[in-house]
Amino acid sequence: MLERPIGPNPYDLLPKVASFALASKDLREGERLPEAHVAGSARGGNESPQLSWSGFPAKTAGFALTCYDPDAPTGSGFWHWAVANLPASLTELPRGAGDASGKHLPPGAVQLRNDGGTVGYMGAAPPKGDRPHRYIFAVHALDSAKLDVGPASSPALLGFNITFHVIARATLTVTYQVS
Repeated sequence: MLERPIGPNPYDLLPKVASFALASKDLREGERLPEAHVAGSARGGNESPQLSWSGFPAKTAGFALTCYDPDAPTGSGFWHWAVANLPASLTELPRGAGDASGKHLPPGAVQLRNDGGTVGYMGAAPPKGDRPHRYIFAVHALDSAKLDVGPASSPALLGFNITFHVIARATLTVTYQVS
């Protein structure tokens, strides 16, 4: 397969905002995504990882969460998970919170369809033999408790709305490659 160059971190191309801490019991920055969080079609468990965050601005009114693969061979990347309207009091999501039912998300949270066409988290599934892909989990601290998006909205529309309300961002990047 033709080797593609690794592009920039897409968040580096957006207006600069403050940062805060994003951690996980399941993921480590820069390391390989564990199989439990890989799409079932790529031998994984397709389960969203545990995530927790701290150090965000006191004026945070709400959060949005995204997981994005900028290395997907699509010309537009691939959104693996998008959740809007998380309350400012929330500082953690348990492992498996991205299931289609949304039962582990707080009331009022809106889970959008991923680019695979399903609601909830879709694990990594890069083409076999392709170079390692980056999976960027991001928690966006917002100046608004609610964004004008619904379950039928695209993650790209959520990202557009985030850009106008983000006051700080935390990211955690892992990689995955099918051998």
